[in-house]
Amino acid sequence: MKVYVNINDARWKKYKIDFSHIARAAALHPTADTEVSIILTDDKEIHALNREYRGMDKPTNVLSFELGDDILLGDIYISLDTVKKEAAAAGISVAEHTAHMVVHGMLHLQGYDHIKDDEATVMEAKEIKIMKKLGYKNPYADDMVCECALGCPGGGLVSFLRRIKLPVRGFWSYVTLAFLGAVSALGFAPFNMWPLTLIGIGGAYWIMMRGNRGGFFRSMLRAAPFGAAYAVAMFWWMLHSIYVVPELMQQFAIWTVPGLIGIGIAGAIVFSIPFAVSARIGVGPAARPFVFAGIWTAILWAREWMFTGFPWNPVANITMTHPIIANSMSLWGALGLTFVIVGIVAALAEFIADYKSRGVRISVAVFFCLALFGAVAGHKNLHRVGELESVKSGVVIRVVQPAQPQNQKMAYTRDAARARAERNVRLLMALAADGARPDLIVFPETSYPYVVTDGNFEMARLLHTNVVIGATAYIDDKLYNAMVVADADGTMVAMYKKSHLVPFGEYAPMGGFLPSPANLSAGDGAELVEMNIAGSNFVFAPAICYEIIFSDSLVPDAAVAPNAIVNITNDTWFGNTPGVYQHLDMVRRYAIESGLPIVRANYSGISAFVASDGTVVDSLPVGEMGVIDGVVWGAHMTPYRAIGRDAWILIILSFAALMSVLMGRRGDNS
Repeated sequence: MKVYVNINDARWKKYKIDFSHIARAAALHPTADTEVSIILTDDKEIHALNREYRGMDKPTNVLSFELGDDILLGDIYISLDTVKKEAAAAGISVAEHTAHMVVHGMLHLQGYDHIKDDEATVMEAKEIKIMKKLGYKNPYADDMVCECALGCPGGGLVSFLRRIKLPVRGFWSYVTLAFLGAVSALGFAPFNMWPLTLIGIGGAYWIMMRGNRGGFFRSMLRAAPFGAAYAVAMFWWMLHSIYVVPELMQQFAIWTVPGLIGIGIAGAIVFSIPFAVSARIGVGPAARPFVFAGIWTAILWAREWMFTGFPWNPVANITMTHPIIANSMSLWGALGLTFVIVGIVAALAEFIADYKSRGVRISVAVFFCLALFGAVAGHKNLHRVGELESVKSGVVIRVVQPAQPQNQKMAYTRDAARARAERNVRLLMALAADGARPDLIVFPETSYPYVVTDGNFEMARLLHTNVVIGATAYIDDKLYNAMVVADADGTMVAMYKKSHLVPFGEYAPMGGFLPSPANLSAGDGAELVEMNIAGSNFVFAPAICYEIIFSDSLVPDAAVAPNAIVNITNDTWFGNTPGVYQHLDMVRRYAIESGLPIVRANYSGISAFVASDGTVVDSLPVGEMGVIDGVVWGAHMTPYRAIGRDAWILIILSFAALMSVLMGRRGDNS
């Protein structure tokens, strides 16, 4: 048998490797005329070959080009750069790993493959046998000794997960990705099956990092079923609003299917990007989790701004049932906790794929250390809020939840509108006046049925107490969704105008091309309201509806520190769907991030007092009419609020980039 060795990279010369001996040992039916060429190259050349002939835009360790001839077997290309990195990670010599690459390549030239499981089993057995004959150990041996039979903690689970075969190509890979996307949405309220979110994202990551061919946009298309299903399963409830009022349903029902398609397309684009970037960036498995987690977190941050912004359900929110972990958001916000969770998922997927890799093990350890550090910060925040509970405010606040169907607020003649408005005001007054008089009464968004135009508010005077209420305001020929603040004399002391309006609900996007039942104007943004209540200065940051979901957006820089956030909203449009429960979790997340308790008045539920550690102190369920009284305490400055959302995303992305570079130097290219 003739073995021709071509050295395209001079660095190979220092390694005294008998390529002829290795190739002959791997030849199953050699003859004197059998020929094989071994080309010793580097990452640059093998990267170009890999991209041109396999559609893989990254370097690899070995490439075999079979000629299909019994005499001229073909060519084997081996990259020194990748072989050195992989040998270092595995703790073996370059010579030993190169021998394995020659054996592996020789078997490919002789018709063996490892695409299918049964084929891989046969080929690996051949490699093990040949390597043993050459005096080397089993290249597939588990040097971490993590098999279940050997008793390593978690070894059985790893072994079990490695036996699960997810389709990485073809029709069923797309079906599986869609299924995993839908399953991932079940980790959020009200289901709170957080392991399914980890499994869904981890499974999709596993598929996307394997069997991937073509460029970035082809990778986007591969991941699109996950993103589309994830978005539809998580956001479908928004379209429930179309069916709340019969007259609106007649007008807008036709947009239901286009709406679902639009949600799916947006999700396919947004949530596919982290998978596509990680699959095509050309880094090894030890670095990929940092890339994936960094891009996923950057997308979450961008969702604050894209189009009109909708950062709903950060992955961090699946931890709300675990207070110590959730309270790590007091340190680094939903951005940081999302980075850690997604990074752990990706690192564990790489670990399951190759738990012999030292680089991958380091990646797993780094993310778990971050999680532990966050848990310590979370425990500290819980302890601090607990200490502050003894310093409760003397201001008694009453939250009113009318829980009237949305169509009870609708009328189509002037007389009917007046009668309905009077009836609604009487209901609000009756609910608010029940029991001992509080110091402040908070009514929900748009609960006042008249348009507010001047500086007096008679309802507060009649109740003889301070009032916060949602109303429509008409000022300077513009309509606003407003929060009216009045004292016990009926004098309006403040009016906050909602600045972050809901597209399709409060204004028509795209210049009115797409429909909307209203066309409101936006206010100027975050502000603080100061009230003299019970002889003390009560300061709060106002928030209307989903403004509460925008991280680090409600508390302006000011000399005075707020005591709380007052959030008025109306979730009647969404019925008893997951969106209502997820909205409350967004409120809880904001309380943890900001270190501020939140008073929440919702027209139909869930109204609540939320402590600054995210605990729901008291609440009214969906659809139940009533009031709850409470006080606020625990306001404190968190590291997240002090540093700020935008500074944190820079810190997170810088860390992700640094770790990607450091772990990339360890090699582990796959």
